[in-house]
Amino acid sequence: MAEKRLMSELQALQKEKWVYIEVNEADIKKWDVGLMVVNPDSVFSGAYLKAEMTFPSDYPYRPPTFRFTKPIVYHPNVYPDGRLCISILHAPGEDEMSGEQASERWSPLQGAESVLRSVLLLLDDPEINSPANVDASVTYRDKRVEYNTRARQVAEQSRAGIPVGVDFPTSEELAAPPAKSGLDDDDFMNETDEESIGGSDSDSDIDMDDFDEDFDEEDDD
Repeated sequence: MAEKRLMSELQALQKEKWVYIEVNEADIKKWDVGLMVVNPDSVFSGAYLKAEMTFPSDYPYRPPTFRFTKPIVYHPNVYPDGRLCISILHAPGEDEMSGEQASERWSPLQGAESVLRSVLLLLDDPEINSPANVDASVTYRDKRVEYNTRARQVAEQSRAGIPVGVDFPTSEELAAPPAKSGLDDDDFMNETDEESIGGSDSDSDIDMDDFDEDFDEEDDD
């Protein structure tokens, strides 16, 4: 089951421009991931962050593991060896010790894309109350300028790892297409069908008036 599910997820992710994935030819459960930080407001903007994702044999009932490789990201929720501490990678169910709700943790309804998007969000919104890297957490809290400088250094170093042939997208390329204005064809057809079935209010009123007049004339007779 894991292999079939992963193949489906991989095919979907290969259409995305913000992530590049290489799969171990001998084991589809091992991915080498390149996460591209496209957000211009991020302190990691422009980074190409390499990571390893490993999926268990009973995936998706248990979560994958995620570990940044060189350069290791300097971040409150990244251990010095690159392992990531994030709720979505924690086993299903509530944890009374950490206070995490079941909705914050892994569930079979989650997937690889959910994890990767959560990682990108965590980069600029760290959880400093339960840090994996205490030094980074303190720096983030008390010396933000220094922290931002180190983050930008990591981003700069990481760009050397962009594979040949991989194009780093711009934020404009990833922007959602503008919403269509007015009715589209389906809306127009639905609206037309409703009018055809229900008729107009004015026609209905006229018919009822004519009926009432005919009824009154019969009573007079």
